[in-house]
Amino acid sequence: MLDLIEILKNTKPFDLLPESLLRGISESLIQTSYTRDTLAYRQEVTEVKGVDIIVNGEYETFFFDSSENKRSIEIHHPLYCFGGISILLNRTKALKSVIAKKGTIVYNLPRKEFLELCHAYDDFFQYYTTDFGKKMLDEEFSHFVKTPASFEESYIAAEQLYSRKIDGIAYKDIVSCAADTPIYKAAKHMADNRVSCLFIQNENQNIIGYATDMTLRDNVIAKRIDVHVPIAEVMDNPIVSISHQAYLYEAVLMMFSTKTRYLLVEKDGRYVGFLSRNRILSEQGQSPLVFIQSVKLAETVEELRQKWNYVPEIIKQLLGRGINAEITNQVITTIADTIAIKVIERIIREMGEPPAKFVFMVTGSEGRKEQTLKTDQDNAIIYEDKANEQREMVRKYFLTFAKKVSHHLNEIGFSYCEGGYMASNPEWTHSLSHWKRNYKKWIEESVPENAIKFSTFFDCRFLYGEKNIIEELKQFLEQELQKPNDRFFAFTAKNALQYEPPLTFFKNIKTETIDKAEVFNIKNAMTPIVDLVRVYALQKRIYQENTGERLKKLMELGVFTPQQYHELYQSYYYLMALRLENQANQILVAKSEPNNYIRINTLTKIEKATLKEIFKTIGNFQMGIKMRFTNNILG
Repeated sequence: MLDLIEILKNTKPFDLLPESLLRGISESLIQTSYTRDTLAYRQEVTEVKGVDIIVNGEYETFFFDSSENKRSIEIHHPLYCFGGISILLNRTKALKSVIAKKGTIVYNLPRKEFLELCHAYDDFFQYYTTDFGKKMLDEEFSHFVKTPASFEESYIAAEQLYSRKIDGIAYKDIVSCAADTPIYKAAKHMADNRVSCLFIQNENQNIIGYATDMTLRDNVIAKRIDVHVPIAEVMDNPIVSISHQAYLYEAVLMMFSTKTRYLLVEKDGRYVGFLSRNRILSEQGQSPLVFIQSVKLAETVEELRQKWNYVPEIIKQLLGRGINAEITNQVITTIADTIAIKVIERIIREMGEPPAKFVFMVTGSEGRKEQTLKTDQDNAIIYEDKANEQREMVRKYFLTFAKKVSHHLNEIGFSYCEGGYMASNPEWTHSLSHWKRNYKKWIEESVPENAIKFSTFFDCRFLYGEKNIIEELKQFLEQELQKPNDRFFAFTAKNALQYEPPLTFFKNIKTETIDKAEVFNIKNAMTPIVDLVRVYALQKRIYQENTGERLKKLMELGVFTPQQYHELYQSYYYLMALRLENQANQILVAKSEPNNYIRINTLTKIEKATLKEIFKTIGNFQMGIKMRFTNNILG
């Protein structure tokens, strides 16, 4: 065993992994010996079942050309690792042919375990992408490497799709006109430039809106507006922009969340072009993100239920392609948000316009954009304060409205919250002034129950309505959190210490028995990260809702070192990927209701070793919380 561990420590890229993980890897290695020169792999034919580590002898790798001549020949000696690029890029088919020389001995790490390492350790994965990039600079190598037949099925292809930046897309030039331009001249300007979107500028050359073919149809022709009227009077807005350094998937999610069809691309403080929704979706090809558009087109509760039932399949596809769990969470959240908004708009059409401005906000995991496939309703309503004679009527409307929304969401698949944290609960549908009193009470009267309520509603996120209402609430919260209150932070910190990483004294994974199976609760394992990051976010008054976003901001403020940020980020989203994959399998394979329990006997040795490392990391950060906020290292 020791020899194998030493071999791994000296083999790239396994030398990038924690030494404590190498023992688990070594136990998964399978030895193969070659007694004569053998064609071990045939390019584009042989399935690569794992990565080979040469420990004795040599591999001769090459491409067969059309005349069966060897091209791009390389000789590889002990401690060379073969097969990773084939698994990641070439849909597990051998990228090059291999002859194993007589006396060659290799240790093979099975494909599943190899992919787990790629999921868990970004440096390990990036080694292969970098290596492949270098090889592609060689003309002969690149000549023989063909695009996979189903490019979107490739792990690296998918990873590049989701790591691709806006700068890598050919966005369109901006065509604009002045705000006082008559409608007919604006339309002619569009026709002359052959564009379907015209941006409108004010006297300072700032873009203030846009006009499209649909604008002219709906706002001019349908309403019989005089074509001599300035285009600014019929233009659409608001303007939504995105950095040229943003990722492609961010642009897609931004378009669906803002309901805009056009994104201006910003670079160095100015707009350099724009992207249309159709342009972005065409870049996505057959990406699951296109599914979001179909959700927007669904009308009935039954249609929305069918869409939600298909989400596990989408998640299985994403995780199978190696997509980061943070992105996967955002896809789930965007779909869930789209469904909830469709339901809200449906109820408003049925009941009539609300008697007051309001915000429908989501809380808990949905508020943090960290929804899983076992999801319930976490939401609340804030409505504007009204005169005394209107209060009862306004409250009656919103309570009825909330019950109808909650009922439809439950029918679709978002079950009622067992803890009652829903807008349909009269306790969580109130006026803005009442919500301010709630937050003030939770901060000043520091008791365990209030700490739990505050933590839940600190993770609130705007979903529908008048955004300025929730912004006013957060401004109020900013003022309240500036007042020193050690008891408040101490109780909030203790709330973050309720769950401990499931490790025994002997550093084994602690399990419980359910239905005769040994399981551990992965949600409880993840909760300490969510809670401890929230405590630091509260102290620094950071209002990003998402755990990953909060972590990044805390690193920028110097609360966490880059290494600490990396450890927590990787730990959290490794657990999230495991949790989502388990739930998708429960739904699609076991045909059962999803839960947060993972059977210990379904985990590989590498997964167990990785989890132990993660639980140690969480335990160390919890110790930091104890020392900083509770002044008690023991509890």
